[in-house]
Amino acid sequence: MNSLQDWRKGFLWMVCFCCLHLFFLASPLPLKEEDAPSDHSCRLRKINFQKFYFRNHTYTLAKMARLSDNDTDNRFVGQHLYTNIKEKNHCYLMKRVTEVVLKNVLSELKNQYPMVEEVANFLGHLHQELSNCKPLGHKEHIESNLEKMKDKMKQLGENGKNKAVGELDLLFDYLENACTEVSKRSNQN
Repeated sequence: MNSLQDWRKGFLWMVCFCCLHLFFLASPLPLKEEDAPSDHSCRLRKINFQKFYFRNHTYTLAKMARLSDNDTDNRFVGQHLYTNIKEKNHCYLMKRVTEVVLKNVLSELKNQYPMVEEVANFLGHLHQELSNCKPLGHKEHIESNLEKMKDKMKQLGENGKNKAVGELDLLFDYLENACTEVSKRSNQN
């Protein structure tokens, strides 16, 4: 009788071991970085950009600042910011550009232009919504591109700040495209 009970116990252990082994074989392997799903914290709702009041104020403020901008050689916001940066990190990059503009430009020019405070509050709200947005992978290129932008802004002094205000419409568009459109494309893949 003991041998029959021993055999049953051994058989049950073997079945458990095989089931456990099959479970681990059937479980998916961790995704490679490029196959990983996009970070949902790096998304903004499209409705944020469809509010006419904020779009109008941002574009009007940019247009006013461009009237006194004589520098046509430099640009802070543009495709050059995306050099060596994967598309999945574009929203994070634009979050950081927004942070630079809020901290280094708009906070210092509140009395120089009308509507600066409203636009700064709007961009601050979007930046806050992206507070959990982190880079996916290495961020050396992101930081390098941001440093180039900040260095150029410092080099241009007050005209650099004026130029940054003149590019608020570009920042608005790039932020919208990077943080809302990417989510649509990633859902299609």
